[in-house]
Amino acid sequence: MSIPLSVLDLAPIPRGQTPADSIAASVALARCAERSGYRRVWYAEHHNMPTIASSATSVLIAHVGAQTSSIRLGAGGVMLPNHSPLTIAEQFGTLDAMYPGRIDLGLGRAPGSDQNTMYALRRDPRSADRFPQDVLELQGYLTGSSRVPGVDAVPGKGSNVPLYVLGSSMFGATLAAALGLPYAFASHFAPAMLRPAVEAYRREFQPSAQLAAPYVIAGVNAVAADSRSAAEEAYAAARRRLAVGLFGRGRSLSDDEAQLLLSSAAGAHVDTMLTHTAVGTPAEVREHLSRFAKEADADELIVAHQFPGVEGRLRSVELTAEAMETVPA
Repeated sequence: MSIPLSVLDLAPIPRGQTPADSIAASVALARCAERSGYRRVWYAEHHNMPTIASSATSVLIAHVGAQTSSIRLGAGGVMLPNHSPLTIAEQFGTLDAMYPGRIDLGLGRAPGSDQNTMYALRRDPRSADRFPQDVLELQGYLTGSSRVPGVDAVPGKGSNVPLYVLGSSMFGATLAAALGLPYAFASHFAPAMLRPAVEAYRREFQPSAQLAAPYVIAGVNAVAADSRSAAEEAYAAARRRLAVGLFGRGRSLSDDEAQLLLSSAAGAHVDTMLTHTAVGTPAEVREHLSRFAKEADADELIVAHQFPGVEGRLRSVELTAEAMETVPA
């Protein structure tokens, strides 16, 4: 049996394009992933980022769900401190009522934004401290065992939408283990703590009603193309895009300006974030992802395809799936 593959869709808005273009590309990507045998597509909550269109994850999931038929769809993740648990239970309970058996809910505690955006979201700076309690409150709404007397999520009550804890540190690993939930590690951009976090999660895991044994999803990047040169060219563009997104201060920079950024300390930061990136032909991507799956001790890989153009990204999705068909789990 091959290791399951999923897609992390970062819903990029390329230079010169619009959020509408990005959303159309997300639909095309989900359809391609469905045809190619991927297990799920997840969208991440980000705010105040001019190059990312996935701020309203539940709305995007609803749109994509209407234009796909079987692939699982979810948040990877909802930044729970930005929201009340009841609101998220209602949103994802509604999605489950629309697309039963296809909805996932990944939960993170990071802001997904900067300090000014936190203010605009009306987020309490201390809300991250309540993350474990908020996860339990949310779980109670979805399982029909509300922890708030007299309050139910409608829709949502009894939907049992599966929860996943997202993280890039020991905190998420130990929380997921204590609650008996699947753990998704953000190694596609924060690789440093991957091994110790997964080891701690597996060692400390306590079975739960949702999950009998530990389950690890590891994030990884891929740039697969029919030729090595095409993959390398796309990867260079992905590095520029990431540098501009992180360090461009909201400006639209030319490729030359982005390259100047990469020649500074920003370049080392970008390359550290992209440590786990498979670049090349299908055979090269297969070798890299197979090695990474063992290193991460992962039960499933969730792949961010970093190709800058839509057609190239869809081809990367197809080639990666084909290359990994017979890789043992």
